[in-house]
Amino acid sequence: IILAPIINKDLVIQQEKTMSVKGDIGVIGLAVMGQNLILNMNDHGFKVVAYNRTTSKVDEFLQGAAKGTNIIGAYSLEDLAAKLEKPRKVMLMVRAGDVVDQFIEALLPHLEEGDIIIDGGNSNYPDTNRRVKALAEKGIRFIGSGVSGGEEGARHGPS
Repeated sequence: IILAPIINKDLVIQQEKTMSVKGDIGVIGLAVMGQNLILNMNDHGFKVVAYNRTTSKVDEFLQGAAKGTNIIGAYSLEDLAAKLEKPRKVMLMVRAGDVVDQFIEALLPHLEEGDIIIDGGNSNYPDTNRRVKALAEKGIRFIGSGVSGGEEGARHGPS
């Protein structure tokens, strides 16, 4: 008996359509805020690359709320960076605190001078200032910009 992997044909077709297209911005974090912000960006003509640490959430998002859109899935940080136009713009929609620093450190090997990281969480301003300074030394621009208005603001426009 030969066992073939189960492949979601719709997802493969959706991904094939977007493989040659580079994304305008990458978003890390597919909780409610991240998903809604990605859908909002897509609605406004941006090509968005979506990534989540738990990669099964990428497939769930692409097969669910993002089905039929031009949103591109990424399955590693290296994959995310490779699918973005340069200079790369990556938005973190993750919990404020150590997780932001962990993602920044994990992203750095895949970024280069001139790329931009945007923290969309509600980080404490001393953390943001520290990150701005540390990343500037590496030629990476860092923007701390929380998204107001909750999940509705993320989906339909922050206040």
